Amino acid sequence: MTTETIDHTTLSRLAEAGAVRSAHVVGQAGGWGILVKYGMTERALAAQRSHQVRIFRKLETLVNYLKGMGIVRFDVDAVNYDPDSPEAARSRPDSSAKMKSAHEAAAYDKWLKAEIQEAIDDTSPTIPHDEVMRDVRAVIKRARAKRASA
Repeated sequence: MTTETIDHTTLSRLAEAGAVRSAHVVGQAGGWGILVKYGMTERALAAQRSHQVRIFRKLETLVNYLKGMGIVRFDVDAVNYDPDSPEAARSRPDSSAKMKSAHEAAAYDKWLKAEIQEAIDDTSPTIPHDEVMRDVRAVIKRARAKRASA
């Protein structure tokens, strides 16, 4: 596939404007890619986050994507499609990190909510803020007076 890419937003705008001349679905190890021709330019569709060529694992998903864009006619080249390749079996490398981060965030939220609830439920006597500040100011005043007399 080509190395130059086009993003989803640009493809969507080109399709809305009727500027897409053709779309080629190209099979490869692990899935299917899309080559879009507009004007005299042909570009591969890029994934949103990685900006690498987007690979659809299922042809049905790709077909629904193109139909959603208004591209209902395209050709398919399955010469290099290999569903049994190592690329087809691999998981997304960022999935594990995302899941770990999500679990850590959920655990932190649970802990924080428990801490807040414990503070709310605490029945020990409390001292009003104004009273505490009055006592702190008195301590500061005595410390300054002591320092000034020394």
